Amino acid sequence: MKTRGRLSVSHLVSDNDLTPADVALILKTAVAMKKAHRAGRDKPVLRGKVLGMIFQKSSTRTRVSFEVAMLHLGGSALYLSANDLQLGRGETIADTARVLSRYVDGIMARTYAHSDVEALARFGSVPVINGLTDLLHPCQILADLLTIHERRGLLKGRRLAYVGDGNNVAHSLMIGCAKAGMQCVIGAPRGYHPRPEILVQAEEAAAKTGGSVEVVVDPREAAEGADVLYTDVWASMGQEKEHEARKKILAPYQLNAALVARARKDCLVMHCLPAHRGEEITDEVVDGTHSVVWDQAENRLHAQKAVLALLMGGDVPLS
Repeated sequence: MKTRGRLSVSHLVSDNDLTPADVALILKTAVAMKKAHRAGRDKPVLRGKVLGMIFQKSSTRTRVSFEVAMLHLGGSALYLSANDLQLGRGETIADTARVLSRYVDGIMARTYAHSDVEALARFGSVPVINGLTDLLHPCQILADLLTIHERRGLLKGRRLAYVGDGNNVAHSLMIGCAKAGMQCVIGAPRGYHPRPEILVQAEEAAAKTGGSVEVVVDPREAAEGADVLYTDVWASMGQEKEHEARKKILAPYQLNAALVARARKDCLVMHCLPAHRGEEITDEVVDGTHSVVWDQAENRLHAQKAVLALLMGGDVPLS
């Protein structure tokens, strides 16, 4: 069986770009591609195609997973550091997008400013994928939804509780869960809540799918009865000077055994990595029986293969 391999959009810049049907198609494609890979039957649907990868931020999972994804799909990936490109300095982002579009078949960018990825999509003529910005992390959340689907089946109605800083991962979780018809609760201290405009986007999406989005201050309230508990680092890249202050404020939001006890007995524990063990999550929890952290990390590969194939390819095999 094959699908025509087309999303409703030409780029993946924001989680909000995707319709619920797009999310479902990506997950269905990722499941099929993961199964095919494990059986040694990868389909080279991107044979001869090149992905240009722009990195302003260092990376382990993003760089390796995208490079391996392109290899599995029959294409290749070109690593481009911000120093190599002088992105937004010696040459405008618009001109960079125009030039790269003449060389490569797709662009993945991991930047600080979300507007940089938006500009690449606006001025380029090839698909652009957001590998992470300070505002959003859509590829991570697609991997997370894939992981939950593998473990629990139907996503609709599941309750995911995120505790900690209302950062880019929290933003994407809110929108991504809403698109899947899930209940998403963010537990964060005042001053660290998600951005209001992202909350509005998530609420609008949830209203169409039967999901819900809520922001609370008490982490225990957020965790109560959750199917999934999720956290992330307290100081993201570029916030290193705030680390000590953030540790004090966010300490009550640590994902530990006491918080896990408030969730469902079969809850899943998630972290997008890298983890600062002993800070936002304890060793006991990240290495415990509830943890699916390593499945999440692996599923970055499979979810991104699906995104790459659907945006850059033609017919994508689903069986």
